[in-house]
Amino acid sequence: MKKSVNTEKNNLFLISLLVLVVGCEVIIRALEIPGYILPTPTRVIAALYSQKEVLFSHSLVTLFEALTGFILSIFFALVIGGIVYPFEKVKKLLYPYLLISQTIPLIAIAPVILIWFGFGVLPKIIIVILICTFPMLLSFLGGLEEVDREILDLFQVMGAGKKYIFFKVILPSSLPGFFSGVKIAATYSIMGAVIGEWLGAKSGLGIYMTRAISSFKTDYLFAAIIVVVVLSLAIFKGIEYIEKAAMPWKNKKS
Repeated sequence: MKKSVNTEKNNLFLISLLVLVVGCEVIIRALEIPGYILPTPTRVIAALYSQKEVLFSHSLVTLFEALTGFILSIFFALVIGGIVYPFEKVKKLLYPYLLISQTIPLIAIAPVILIWFGFGVLPKIIIVILICTFPMLLSFLGGLEEVDREILDLFQVMGAGKKYIFFKVILPSSLPGFFSGVKIAATYSIMGAVIGEWLGAKSGLGIYMTRAISSFKTDYLFAAIIVVVVLSLAIFKGIEYIEKAAMPWKNKKS
């Protein structure tokens, strides 16, 4: 039943996407919009094919930056969350600073990061970490608070130690909330790497897009955008598979 529902959703999405692409093609041709302003979908597809090798090499750089920063963000979120969780006062003290850090426009501090760390891979990884850590940390701390207090009391009465309770009760109970933040951050990771590359890089999808804009090759720009979307969705789906593997009990319930 569930598979048939998912298949129906996928079919509806593919049909709507096809209608959208055909509609854009017809409208752009009918209005005779210049290609440097808005290319037709067929021109974008042609650009994807003609630039496939170049896009692939740039994609590898962006993917490396995004995945490295994303994995480090998961590590930092788990470590900081695990350290802060037992101390309510520390958590209340830290939370405003975390919130303030997310109100600072990334596009404003990214140039400073590039000045400090150069135009290599490192500043892009740092930008991804800054973008991804907060939603994961916030969801992890929220998940830790959702633990059933009756179960905690039961384990404490049975004489279980704090470490045992944390790893066997608290941590597994926090995983649904944590993975919600991880999936949100997954979609941000590629975007963070691309933003860093926009401002200065030797290779990557961001610098490729900048060069495409400066040369008025809008079809190349849209081709790169499609690659960014595909990479983001691939990371998101990968996290979904990891989530299912990490929480087999959730799959049995559903």
